[in-house]
Amino acid sequence: MPKRRLLDWFDQLPLIYLLIPALMLGIAPWPSQPAPHLWEKLQMLFEGSLHRPIDLFDLVLHATPVLLVGLKIGRSLWLRSRR
Repeated sequence: MPKRRLLDWFDQLPLIYLLIPALMLGIAPWPSQPAPHLWEKLQMLFEGSLHRPIDLFDLVLHATPVLLVGLKIGRSLWLRSRR
């Protein structure tokens, strides 16, 4: 039952509430650096140089809103196709 309530809440959450933090954390610290922080952390991950716990936490912090936007859009499309 709690899972259903959480999904209902997520379905009713306006997308803009997820887009704003995703954009802010996705491009931070713009314009002081040439590449977004999230992109740098993903490059470090794929190069194998992401070892420190603070770097892993930073990757999760910056990537979570972007992942939630993807989940929200995917779930909205899936629910729309079921109608």
